[in-house]
Amino acid sequence: MPKKKQLQLQFIETIGAGLAGGLIFTLLHWPLVWMLGPLSAVLIWKLASRRTLFWPVSFRNGGQVLLGYSMGLSFTSESARQIARQLPSMAIITILMVACGLGVALLAARWTGISIQSAVMGTTPGGLSQMVVLSEEIKGAEPTIVTFMQTIRMLTVIFIVPALSFHALSGEDVKNVSAFEQGAGPEPGNILFYLFVIGAVLLATRLAVRFNCPTPYIIGPLMTSAIFTLSGMPAPQLPPLLTIIAQLCLGVYLGMGIKVNLLGNWRRLLPISLISGLLIVGCALALAYALQRIYPISMATAFLCIAPGGLPEMGVTAHTVHADVSMVAAYQLFRVFFILFIIPIFLRWIFGKNKEMSGEVRSVTKS
Repeated sequence: MPKKKQLQLQFIETIGAGLAGGLIFTLLHWPLVWMLGPLSAVLIWKLASRRTLFWPVSFRNGGQVLLGYSMGLSFTSESARQIARQLPSMAIITILMVACGLGVALLAARWTGISIQSAVMGTTPGGLSQMVVLSEEIKGAEPTIVTFMQTIRMLTVIFIVPALSFHALSGEDVKNVSAFEQGAGPEPGNILFYLFVIGAVLLATRLAVRFNCPTPYIIGPLMTSAIFTLSGMPAPQLPPLLTIIAQLCLGVYLGMGIKVNLLGNWRRLLPISLISGLLIVGCALALAYALQRIYPISMATAFLCIAPGGLPEMGVTAHTVHADVSMVAAYQLFRVFFILFIIPIFLRWIFGKNKEMSGEVRSVTKS
């Protein structure tokens, strides 16, 4: 079979699995049906059938652009002032969450016998890909173990945090809100203005990619729609169908990115990885309680601000439970930048670089 035809069939199969997961989650009235449903269905189908699935990177990027734009619409002048006042709290909360991850890492290393370097990299509440790449540079860290632990941590956060936010921390008025009811479609207006907004979003996204910003397909659109909103320009709302498509693209991408078969001794690491993820979520819940006692924000907003999940996932959850999306985005962005720029310097200083790897690169270059 030609490769192009094969990829098309794999793509159709992936879409089918994602849609089936979303429909099943809808029938069961579970939270985040169009993100967690496709994620679960794609992951289960991939593991059960051992078939190769395909999801174009452009769909992932497009979904992130839509979600980023939607999150930026929640920014107001008042939310900007609140964010400015809470910058010290963002730094303190982020440092405390990293310290919590280090404490859990010490327990994980003692209980499993893995190196402390691998445990630290596996429990640090950062991005999966970032921690795996960084583990290749840290002396004594095992990238395969880091990948598995970060994967389990990510799954724990993605499923536990929305469930807690949806059923325990939010008001009764959001319990049965469907994805089609979460926002109005774009109001009729000047088509030239819509084209201008689309062009601005695409330009900002291109610049974010060009300058290697973290999560550029989120930050570019988010900053663009936030600027429109803060300047008083009526940026158009996303149609509910586009919001569903964006969540579907993100859920399928997350399910495709989970590779459980990379580790042979996964049975030994699975329990401690689950416990580590739950402990970190527990730390976030405790810090969230303290945060909402200091600032006039809801418990759901405080929890999603601190929860060690990704910006897209926490942003979608915040929108679903009617939390302060702008505040959640600000805290999550601060944590992304902190972990991206500060944590690698700290870990390299503590553990040192992987000199054996750099030596192999030099020897290969010389030969």
